[in-house]
Amino acid sequence: MCYAFGPRQVLHDVRFAVRPGDFSILLGLNGAGKTTLFALITRLYSARIGKISVFGHDIERDPLTALAQLGVVFQQSTLDLDLTVEQNLYYHAALHGMKRSVAKQRIEEELARIDLLDRRRDKARALSGGQKRRVELARALLHEPSLLLLDEPTVGLDMESRHFLLQHVQSLCRSRALGVLWATHLIDEAADASRVIVLHHGRVLADAPARDITQTNETLKNAFDRLTRKEAA
Repeated sequence: MCYAFGPRQVLHDVRFAVRPGDFSILLGLNGAGKTTLFALITRLYSARIGKISVFGHDIERDPLTALAQLGVVFQQSTLDLDLTVEQNLYYHAALHGMKRSVAKQRIEEELARIDLLDRRRDKARALSGGQKRRVELARALLHEPSLLLLDEPTVGLDMESRHFLLQHVQSLCRSRALGVLWATHLIDEAADASRVIVLHHGRVLADAPARDITQTNETLKNAFDRLTRKEAA
C-alpha cells in the first residue's frame, strides 16, 4: 500500500496481515503514518496504489461487506456528548441494521463487560475520559466485528484506564479469536503483543513477534531506537 498527499509520500509499500486472534501492535512515532493507514482501511481515504482486504473482502470492490467486519476506535472521540450512553450505542446499531431487540441485548452485554451498565442512561459528557473510551470500545464491538482497529486509544488516559483497555482487548483476542490492530507510540503497550509492526516515516521496518525483533539482552525500546536510527542513516 502506497499513499501520498500531493507530492508528499506518506506510506511506502506498506504490507502486513492481521490474523484472527492476533493482538498486533502498530508501533510508530507521531507522524509515522498510522492514522493515514487507518483512514485507508476504514475508507475515509481511497487507496491509490495497492489493495486492502478485510478477511478476503476487498475494501474497494466490496466495501459494505468489508466495513461490516470492522470495529473502529478512532484517536479523537466521536461520541455525541449530548446523548446518553445507550443512545450513542443504539445509533451505531441502527447504522449496522440491527433490530432493536438484538441491539438492546448486545448493548447490555458490552456495557456489562466494561462495568458501565449502570451508567447507560447518563449523558456521555458526564463520563470520565477513561469511561468514554470504554463506551467507544463497546460501540466498536456491538456488531461483533472480526477485526478491531484502535488508533492511539490510550492517549490522555491514566494508568488504570490504560491497563483496563489493554487487558480487555487482549482477552477478546483470546475468547473471540478477534483480530486486533492497535496503533500506538507507547512501547510498553507492545510488551504482550502477538506481533509488532514498526512503522517509521511511512515504511514498515519490522513485522514479527517482539522477541524476534529484539537482539540479545536488548529491550524493545532499544530495538525500536536501533531500527529507526538505521532508517534515518
